[in-house]
Amino acid sequence: MFDHLSPRELLDAAAGAVRARRLAEVADLEVIAAWAAVHSGESNRVRNPLVDVGGEGTPRVQDHALGEIALARSSGVVATINALADVLDLQHRLPLTWAVVRQGTAEVYVARKVARMSRHLPVAVVGVVDVAVARMIATEAPGRVLTVAEAKVIEADPALHEERVEEEKRRRYVGLGRTDEYGLRTLIARLDAGDAAWVQATVTRVAEIITPGHPDATADEVRAIALGHLARPAELLALLVEHEAAESTASKEPPPVTDGEPLAPSRATALSVDVLDKLHRTDLTKLRPKAVLYVHLHEATLLGTKGVARAEELGPRTLGALHQLLATTQVTVKPVIDLADAVRTTAYEHPEAIKERVHLTTGGDYWPYATSTSRNADYDHPTPFDHDPERSPEAQQPAQTGTHNSGLLQRRHHRWKTHAGYQARQRAPGHYVWLTPNGLGFTIDPTGTHPCSEMEARLHLAFAARPPLEQSDA
Repeated sequence: MFDHLSPRELLDAAAGAVRARRLAEVADLEVIAAWAAVHSGESNRVRNPLVDVGGEGTPRVQDHALGEIALARSSGVVATINALADVLDLQHRLPLTWAVVRQGTAEVYVARKVARMSRHLPVAVVGVVDVAVARMIATEAPGRVLTVAEAKVIEADPALHEERVEEEKRRRYVGLGRTDEYGLRTLIARLDAGDAAWVQATVTRVAEIITPGHPDATADEVRAIALGHLARPAELLALLVEHEAAESTASKEPPPVTDGEPLAPSRATALSVDVLDKLHRTDLTKLRPKAVLYVHLHEATLLGTKGVARAEELGPRTLGALHQLLATTQVTVKPVIDLADAVRTTAYEHPEAIKERVHLTTGGDYWPYATSTSRNADYDHPTPFDHDPERSPEAQQPAQTGTHNSGLLQRRHHRWKTHAGYQARQRAPGHYVWLTPNGLGFTIDPTGTHPCSEMEARLHLAFAARPPLEQSDA
């Protein structure tokens, strides 16, 4: 397509492609902003409140409207809500910046970051940020724009910034990224600077101790291995104790003394000789934490066929890597669950036996395009449970709860299914069909989310399996 173009024409094409991409991103944001405008008034539907999405001064949006536009964009709900918040802020709080962005001369993602950075500011002062950013967003590098924006956010309301500093101290956390295909995972922590320094010192100390055992590893690799020791405090303590004892024995100089008591020389710890002696005589294996690990294996793998194990929260691993993970642990093997078993109960609540099978079958939230694989979710009846108060307990429709009529939904998705006019049914274990209030259809199966026509969705809904008539208990 571009083979016939001259070097100058290729350069012009590159510039044009960038501008076209920016304008397409603007159009995407304007569409969801228009959707929000249509759904910014009071609704007649019950339990459909107006919610704040953007910052002060932006219009409120009907809660139930947020899910369907996300599905139309083949996007997660959270990602769509974030995009909507950004564009509402740009339109109503940062109009000068938005005017520049709409021309295709600036990166949309930079403007969205500025919107997020300034969202907490009162609408009366956010203009300080808008004026400064609008002057430079089309001509300066993104890093410089964001640096100025950060300073202007503080300048706009210094007192509010100080309050947020204190608030942020209450937002400390430790988080984990997704496990990649190599069995590695990113650990992210936000903590006090002093605690971070102690973690750094401990990692450095452990790295010094274990380096001789990893002659081919880089310094970064050794530090990563050292950090892993912090997850196993019993082993870490044993490692430090044994090393300190060895150093004390090998050293010709007497150990340092504090208040008349000798101490083991350590940069990360300061343990007395008496404490070291006690630790040597203590069974540290009792200090190991307990955890439940769910491992998914095909039976052929256990019979010698090459295969991959999938460990929940850890991701796929070879059998060798799984063996290495469990090699130093005390393993208690639980009975294998046969997912072919149909387990049902007449109760409304989902018993643990059903919860376990439903999660193992679906792998997580069954909302279209949902990303959550967490077990911490609501267990829903795709075909609503019949609570008819006019019926006697004996006459209630039996066995409504079971692997034939269950699925996990995050709380927001569950609320929308119940109150916002969505229809859903389970066609088979792990297979679901959805129809949105405005006629978007989706089928869900173990391969993912598949858009379908409204007619196809209605046919699936009509012929989806109903709860069986026979009664059985979980």
